[in-house]
Amino acid sequence: MVSKTPLSLPVFNGNENLYTQQAIASGQIATSGKFINRFEVKLSKRLKTHESVALNSGTSALHLAMVLFGIEPGDEVICQSFTFCASANPIVYLGAKPIFVDSEKDTWNICPDLLEDTILSRIAKGKKPKAIVLVHLFGMPAKMKEILDISTKYNIPVLEDAAEAIGSKYQDRDCGTFGQIGVYSFNGNKIITAGGGGALISNDTSVIQHARHLSTQAREDLPFYHHLEIGYNYKMNNLSAAVGLAQLEQLDNCVKSRRAVNQRYRTMLKDFPGINFQTESIESKSNYWLTTILVDQEKTGFSNKQLKQALSNRGIESRYLWKPLHTQPIFNNTAYYGGNMSEKLFAKGLCLPSSANLTLQNQEMIVEVIHEELSKTFK
Repeated sequence: MVSKTPLSLPVFNGNENLYTQQAIASGQIATSGKFINRFEVKLSKRLKTHESVALNSGTSALHLAMVLFGIEPGDEVICQSFTFCASANPIVYLGAKPIFVDSEKDTWNICPDLLEDTILSRIAKGKKPKAIVLVHLFGMPAKMKEILDISTKYNIPVLEDAAEAIGSKYQDRDCGTFGQIGVYSFNGNKIITAGGGGALISNDTSVIQHARHLSTQAREDLPFYHHLEIGYNYKMNNLSAAVGLAQLEQLDNCVKSRRAVNQRYRTMLKDFPGINFQTESIESKSNYWLTTILVDQEKTGFSNKQLKQALSNRGIESRYLWKPLHTQPIFNNTAYYGGNMSEKLFAKGLCLPSSANLTLQNQEMIVEVIHEELSKTFK
């Protein structure tokens, strides 16, 4: 059943139809065509100091980044536990081992103190981690200054998973541009979309050139098929790039709209006991891809599960926060550092409808459901 109020839908009010028609008319809808280059140029100009490679998914971008980092079987890679599995799965693709780290309570992202403790522990065990994967969860910038200081101190490169955070900023700089490599996702429910797709970015031209080469099956520039490296079929297609370009032109408006949605929720729920939000620091500006709340059952009288069901009964889609990876069956017996912060967040959290075109009327209906649940408690 399609929800009357979906969680997150893209808004197509720009050049999507024009560009896709032009791509189709050109006969180039696969992995060649002008829109791929135009998309990459547009994204690179926005990021100022970084170049980009357009790929077919955020997961492909993460995998390719780890290949470029030289991750090999037996290596260890530190990864935020409180994230979608795509942040960690490519580690396993390469035969390496994820080392999971818990979150801190403000941004819900990787905890810098625990990160350093983890590095010291692994070094003491004779296994220095090969890379650090950090995530800007739901668009909220991580504590980059502290994390980058640790990265520099121990000479461990950062792979910045900004799949959910295009348009988010930290110290007025785009999320994704702090690590040695950054990645974005343009999946169908993201703040902007290419239908699918992703991007890998870096300020190192040689990294970008190598990424572009590997993403097209590592074919050498010869009049016949000749390969010196294992490559991947990871390039974005021209039709997706046409949609992505039109969406990228509207990114600032999308961020503005999603932030407005988030602010309305905060205003409408500010006096509700037991409802709390992710914390945006003075240095950060989240794109608020999804507005997320924590439900303190001791104060509300109802759980996130009960609220999710109540919303669903009214045709309103919501979603639990990410289930921590160290609790997932596929990562049994994987090293984990931290307490239970990410587990607490998962146990209390809920993502609310956050589309850029979500109306005030729809938001009032969502808040009304929360109010009804509270009313049941305090009757």
